[in-house]
Amino acid sequence: MELRLVLLFLGMDLLLICTPGPDMLYVTARSLGQGRRTGLMAVTGICCGYAVHTVLAAAGLAAALRAVPAALPAMRYAGAAYLVFLAVRTLMSLRHRTGPTRGSSTPDPAGKVLRQSILTALLNPKGLLLYLSLMPQFIATGTTVPLGLQLTALGLLHVVNCAILYGLIALAAARAGQALTGTPQATRRISAVSGTLLLVVAAATLTAH
Repeated sequence: MELRLVLLFLGMDLLLICTPGPDMLYVTARSLGQGRRTGLMAVTGICCGYAVHTVLAAAGLAAALRAVPAALPAMRYAGAAYLVFLAVRTLMSLRHRTGPTRGSSTPDPAGKVLRQSILTALLNPKGLLLYLSLMPQFIATGTTVPLGLQLTALGLLHVVNCAILYGLIALAAARAGQALTGTPQATRRISAVSGTLLLVVAAATLTAH
């Protein structure tokens, strides 16, 4: 692989990850509402989802999905519906939280957060479009390295970048959430903000092209 192309991809990828979008908002919502452990587990799930996208793209299945006109819109609607479900559940939980608890809301089990985050990443059509539209521009055709292997390497680099940057965002959002949940009323407000952010993520997913 050409080092120049790899470095160009690295800079472009970091710029895209740092641009506020559905993944960043999702991690922020999870971390702000349920703390560091849940936020980092959400980051892990997103990275696992992108790792699956890497395998699909390298195998050519992503291109096959793009060849079917209805595939990406269907994924977009399914992903948005799932995020709305998570948001509504978060907001509905406020009605049942009557105890004077202090701090953030009770975190969901790690396995549950991991599954939800993986599904959220898999249903995000922007993940497939990243591999289909951006990564092929940084693949060298005049080398002995197979194209599928090059795509896999770039995809894994994207996963590592996501893990680092989203991990930092999760830690920062969790600390902010902890500082803002000093009273039961503040805790409810943070949970409401978390649910609202999930609705924003759903709207952003619906507008993804």
